[in-house]
Amino acid sequence: MRTIASTMILAALLSACGGGGGGTATPEPTSPGSTTPTYVEPPIAASSSVAQQCAAPRPTGTINPDTGRPYGDVQGSLTDEKLWIRGFVNETYLWYSDVVPQDPALFALGATAPYVDPSDNSRTTLDLNTNFDVVDTYFNSQRSLLVTRSGKPKDQFHFTYATAEYLEQSSSGSSVGFGFQVELLASRAPRNVVVAYTEPGSPAATNGLLRGAKFLTINGVDVINGEPDVINEGLFSPAEGKLYTFEVLDPGATTSRSFSMTASTLASTPVQNVRTLPAPHTSVGYVQFNDHIATAEAQLIAAVNQLKTANGGAGISDLVLDLRYNGGGYLDIASELAYMIAGRSATAGKAFEKTIYNNKNPFGQSQADAAIPFHTVSQGFSVSYGQSLPQLGLSRVFVLTGRGTCSASEAIINGLNGAGVEVILIGDTTCGKPYGFYPEDNCGVTYFAIQFQGVNQLGFGDYADGFIPGGTGTPANQLKGCVVADDFSKPLGDPAEARLAAALQYRDNATCPPAKASGLVSGVSVRTLGQSLKGRSALRENRILRPRTRQ
Repeated sequence: MRTIASTMILAALLSACGGGGGGTATPEPTSPGSTTPTYVEPPIAASSSVAQQCAAPRPTGTINPDTGRPYGDVQGSLTDEKLWIRGFVNETYLWYSDVVPQDPALFALGATAPYVDPSDNSRTTLDLNTNFDVVDTYFNSQRSLLVTRSGKPKDQFHFTYATAEYLEQSSSGSSVGFGFQVELLASRAPRNVVVAYTEPGSPAATNGLLRGAKFLTINGVDVINGEPDVINEGLFSPAEGKLYTFEVLDPGATTSRSFSMTASTLASTPVQNVRTLPAPHTSVGYVQFNDHIATAEAQLIAAVNQLKTANGGAGISDLVLDLRYNGGGYLDIASELAYMIAGRSATAGKAFEKTIYNNKNPFGQSQADAAIPFHTVSQGFSVSYGQSLPQLGLSRVFVLTGRGTCSASEAIINGLNGAGVEVILIGDTTCGKPYGFYPEDNCGVTYFAIQFQGVNQLGFGDYADGFIPGGTGTPANQLKGCVVADDFSKPLGDPAEARLAAALQYRDNATCPPAKASGLVSGVSVRTLGQSLKGRSALRENRILRPRTRQ
C-alpha cells in the first residue's frame, strides 16, 4: 500500500494558532438557544479499548484495503460501538470541547432519538429501526452546534457511510444510478430540479438527457410538488436493477418527453471536456473537473499533457478550471493538480496545505509531517507511484465556482493563492469548508468527523463562509473575478456559457458582464416551503486523507 504524506502540526504550534481545546484557528460565535446539559457523563473510554467490538461482526479475516490487514471484528454490542464513537470524537474531533454530552441510552433500537440536522441545526427526532440508525444518530449528536460569522452551522460535514459503499465510491466513483448529476435550484416545493451534467456513455447520455433538462415526474410522482420519497430515490439513491420512468422538459422544448432507465452501478468520469477554446481564444485551455476520486489522478495527468502539446506544441497561456460542481475528495490529488498548474518554480519549498489539529495531537505526528507538499510526482491512486507530473507553469488561473465547489476544490484555490499564483474566481461563493478528516472504520461503518483545518503557505485558512468572487484579494477569501449565475442553457465548455464567457471577458479586459436574470440561470439552491429533497452524497463535499494509525 502507498504511504500518504502525514500532516500533523505539533501541539505547540496549535496553541500559537489558537487551536486550544476546541481546535479552531479562528474563534466562532456561539449558537443561540444552547441549553445546560443535565446528563452527567462518566469517564470517556479510550476508543482503542472498544474498537471493532461489534453488534454484527464481519467475517473473520475480512481485509481492510487501506491497511492490507484484517479488520479484526469481534462480538460486541451496540453499547460498545457507541462507546467507541464517543472516544473517537473526544480524541480526534477538531472541536471536541464543543460537544455537549448525550446519554447514549437514548440511542437504542426501537427508540425515538433526538436529531439535529447538520444543514441548519434544526431539531427533530428519528425512529431508530436498525443498528446503523443507532450508531449514525448517536454519532450525529457528537458534533459542534456552534455557528459561523454568517450564522450557518460551523460543522455541516459530520456523517457516516457503510464502509463497503465508501470504499467503492472513493476508489472509482462507482455508485448506483443513471449517469446524471442534478442541481437543486429549489429543493422545496415548488421545486426546480435540472440536469447539471451527464457521464459519457451512461444511460442518461444514451437517452439524450442534456444539461438544463428539467425533471417533471419520476415514476409518476410530480417532482415540483409531490411527496419527496420517490423523488429522492430516483434522483439520489435508486435501487440497483429497478426501472425508473422520467418525464423531463428538454432545454428549449415546449413539450415534455418520457423515457425509462434501469439503475445500475456506474463509474464516473471525473475529468471531462478537456480542450482548447476556438478562436480568438485558442491559447486558453478548459478542464471540467468534477470529483477528487482515485481515477481522477490519471485523467488529470492526461488532461495536462493534452494541453501542454496543444497548438502545435506551443501549449496554452491561460487555463479555465471548472470546479463549479466539484465537492472535493482526496487532498493529495488536489495537490497534484495545483502543482501541474503552477509548476516547479512557483511551488518549490512551499506547502500546498498545512494542517491544524486539536491540541491532543491525536495522530502523534512530528513537525516534519506538518504539511502536504505540492506533489511533484504521482501518488499512486490510478498511476503508479513516483511518475513525474507534467507542468503548465501558469502564473494565473481562472476558476469557475459555485455553491457546490467545496473542500479539496477550495484547497486548490487556497494552495495556489498561497504559492503566489493569481486565482480569479468566476461564478458563485464556494461552500466554505477549510476542514477535513481521515475516514475511520469501526464495525463496517466509516465515520467522518472533522479532524483538521487547512491553511496555505501564507497561513490563511479562514474561509468557513466560502471564497467570494468579485473582491480585491483582501481579505484573502474575497478574490478578484465576477459573480455570475450558473447558465443551464448552454453545455459546459461552450464559450457562450455564462461563466466561461465571463472568464474570457475578464481575461480580455478585466471587466465583468452585467448581472443576468433567466429562468434557467441560477447559482443558488433556494429554500422554499414544503418538504426538501436531500441533495447529493455527503462524500462529494470533502477533503480526505487516507486513514492513519493513531497513537
